Amino acid sequence: MKRLALRTGVRWKISIAIAAVGALIAVALSLVVHNAARVSMIENAREVQLERLLGAQRFYEATSMQKGGPKFGAKLNDPTIPPSLRDEVRKNRRATHVTQTPDGVPEVWAAVPLAGGDVLSLHSRFADRSATIMDDLDRALIIGSVSVVFGGCALGVLIGGQLSRRLRKAAAAAGRVAQGQTDVRVREAVGGVVRDETDELARAVDALTDALNERIEAERRVTADIAHELRTPVTGLLTAAELLPPGRPTELVRDRAQAMRTLVEDVLEVARLDSASERAELQMLPLGEFVSRRIGLLDPDVTVRVVHESWVSTDPRRLERILGNLLGNAAKHGSTPVEVTVEGRVVRVRDHGPGFPEELLRDGPSRFRTGSMDRAGHGHGLGLTIAAGQARVLGARLTFRNAAPSGAAEGTGGAIAVLWLPEHAPTDTGSFPVLRMADQRQASD
Repeated sequence: MKRLALRTGVRWKISIAIAAVGALIAVALSLVVHNAARVSMIENAREVQLERLLGAQRFYEATSMQKGGPKFGAKLNDPTIPPSLRDEVRKNRRATHVTQTPDGVPEVWAAVPLAGGDVLSLHSRFADRSATIMDDLDRALIIGSVSVVFGGCALGVLIGGQLSRRLRKAAAAAGRVAQGQTDVRVREAVGGVVRDETDELARAVDALTDALNERIEAERRVTADIAHELRTPVTGLLTAAELLPPGRPTELVRDRAQAMRTLVEDVLEVARLDSASERAELQMLPLGEFVSRRIGLLDPDVTVRVVHESWVSTDPRRLERILGNLLGNAAKHGSTPVEVTVEGRVVRVRDHGPGFPEELLRDGPSRFRTGSMDRAGHGHGLGLTIAAGQARVLGARLTFRNAAPSGAAEGTGGAIAVLWLPEHAPTDTGSFPVLRMADQRQASD
């Protein structure tokens, strides 16, 4: 059975915990205070009752020769005396007793022995004033307990809210780091004067980010160095292959040498894109006309459809590189016909092959990972990686999806790569300009 998971924020967990602890403490203290006050009042009532009985005893003994019985509510040999009180008096002791009644108001008894074995007793209900005091005390305890619980909730919301905000800021900063913004520091995003475990977590994430950045940079340098060192011998190998006599072996050597040279150049380009040092050389151009002209040169068999023309500020060389890699990927791993659609600032490239592998749709293009055998059984997995990198330089977004749902018959769907060019192109420094309202209206027109 699947376990039910409840998602609760830290703020409410802390609030509930503080409120629960406050409620337990308030209830415990209320019970202690209530019982202590009740015991104190009952003991005081015992003493008062005994004093009244002793006064009645002295009056009775002083007037024993006169007619009449005990005064002041005292009774002689009362048959309703509780048995435990009667036993104490038989031992020639003065005693008091409290009897609980069905209505909850106790009765206080007092009894003293007299000469001749008689018992003088006095009993009365608990004083109304004392009962009122107990009611007022209980009411005050209830109000105080409720106030403590609500105050604890408010304090928990305040403390938990502050901690929750710091954790959310840390999570948001860590998410930006995961998206590639390696200059983001979680500790700076958390901020605040208080130093707690959140700061330790932020420092640990920043240290991890720095370590990963150093490792990635080291791997990039190693890759770039290896590719750079391979460029010279590969160029020499290609030159030497040109000197071989004509024949099938010579063609195979030239083909493999050319493939190796292309691979080395692609690896160097990936290394340059990873270094974030590439800058776009912007030009204003009509996107639909440019795409139609370039694709006509790259592959005349590709169908180009311009739905809506739009002028864009972009780097034509990098845009052509992206289009070439997308068409090359469609030619290698897809099926004809290949269709290109231009709609405003959006360019769609679709083939009718088996579609992109699930790994690429989930994680995006990755170097030297060609995916499943049905779509990428050959190649080095650098074409889409370079296209995505060039799109980042242009400030554009490159997305991938399949036209048919997973599990559909082969050839019924196809792969779709969508290039979203930005409304405002990046500057030479790689940032985006801040336009005035007039400029924005002019750009939108």
